[in-house]
Amino acid sequence: MQIRPMHEFDVPVVIAIEQEAYQFPWSEGIFRDCLRVGYVCRVVDVGTTMAGYGIMSLGAGEAHILNICVRAEFRRLGIARALMTYLLSRARSAGMREAFLEVRPSNTIAAHLYATLNFEKVGMRRGYYQAVGGREDAAVMRLILESNPR
Repeated sequence: MQIRPMHEFDVPVVIAIEQEAYQFPWSEGIFRDCLRVGYVCRVVDVGTTMAGYGIMSLGAGEAHILNICVRAEFRRLGIARALMTYLLSRARSAGMREAFLEVRPSNTIAAHLYATLNFEKVGMRRGYYQAVGGREDAAVMRLILESNPR
């Protein structure tokens, strides 16, 4: 398994993974914008296959995990955990004090992963996600990245 920077030429494969995983996927433009503005965009390769990707923004002392996705056939192999650990390490190295993310309450597998990484639920965003037949709330989760906040 190798975690490496995402490049423009990776976007078509990233979009294919995204569309396979989500009913309401991000658009190509969103991924290209994340690259353009300099977000931390990484892909995970297993052999010659892209197994997943992650995107994180950094600023004002906060990291925001925007998107983590692993191909169905590579799930439950520790790839999402490795990618999250990598991104959180990058956030710490960049001097971020906290990390945030949103997760659908119905995505219990992801919520469990985040809890095992010591994220704590700190709020809800009502109607945050598009869903079949309407909207779904998002649980907002936070991780303190430094032991002695400034």
